[in-house]
Amino acid sequence: MEQIQTGIGGERDSEVGNEDLELPLFDLVAVTTATKNFCSANVIGEGGFGSVYKGVLPNRKEIAVKRLSKYSGQCLKELKNEIVLIFKLQHRNLVKLLGCCLEGEERMLIYEFMPNASLDYFIFDPSRNASLAWKNRFEIAMGISRGLLYLHQDSRFRIIHRDLKTSNILLDSDLNAKISDFGLAKSFGGDQMEGKTKRVIGTYGYMSPEYTADGKYSVKSDVFSIGVIILEIISGRRNRKFRHLEHHHNLLGHAWLLWNEGKALELMDERLEESFSESQVLRCIQVGLLCVQKLPEDRPTIASVVFWLENEGLVLPQPKQPVFL
Repeated sequence: MEQIQTGIGGERDSEVGNEDLELPLFDLVAVTTATKNFCSANVIGEGGFGSVYKGVLPNRKEIAVKRLSKYSGQCLKELKNEIVLIFKLQHRNLVKLLGCCLEGEERMLIYEFMPNASLDYFIFDPSRNASLAWKNRFEIAMGISRGLLYLHQDSRFRIIHRDLKTSNILLDSDLNAKISDFGLAKSFGGDQMEGKTKRVIGTYGYMSPEYTADGKYSVKSDVFSIGVIILEIISGRRNRKFRHLEHHHNLLGHAWLLWNEGKALELMDERLEESFSESQVLRCIQVGLLCVQKLPEDRPTIASVVFWLENEGLVLPQPKQPVFL
């Protein structure tokens, strides 16, 4: 494996993107062999960029290979952005980038392999979500929050992920959460706190209302997304596909109605009934609702989210009504 310097600049508002990085370069033959010639049986993920393959190196180390299916300008731009942002980030709750493969028209990122796939693979599948007890779900919510705290506050640059969702939360062999997919992420330097784009890209159901409507994004956009994820972890239901016989609200609206009626525990996935902690579940629901409030200024910082989740017995603010639809 060689070391290469990649002089790959990000967008103008991404200051970290102007650096050269010494990035491990994987040989195309080695990656092709590791994935058994990109065999369809080795596909472990799909996206707009292409496919993710499982591979095994000669030293038996398992890897995940993110391969661009088309050499489009936008996909390449997002791949460069991901390389620049994530390679220098080191945190136990962020997926680790091992290197890349850039030969001919091949553009691939090589990551550590996550044997338990993504969070959505577990919590939305009736045959699998019973294996995630409340203790596991709470630790996953904590892990995502700590990873986001690092991005927003403790890394060299303030990084806005912009595409937090359950399919971008990977789980290792011990079910530790790892935030992945930084193709849409933005980095802020100095005192910059928010940005705006005319090209709104993300996943409906997780995007904050100000980003969806006006293209405005900030740390509070990510806080909205993690609020949705926390409520999905508790309920085992998808926000966007949620249906109820008595109303037409999404999962956020349903959680809000139950909270106001003093029936918040009814939101909980019934498979958790033998493993849950009532005080933790109620605190997580309250934190989730605080995160998905309509106005960014009403939402907490991720530092507050971590503090509230870690400490029982705290008196939390009362959430305001979220955006239902």
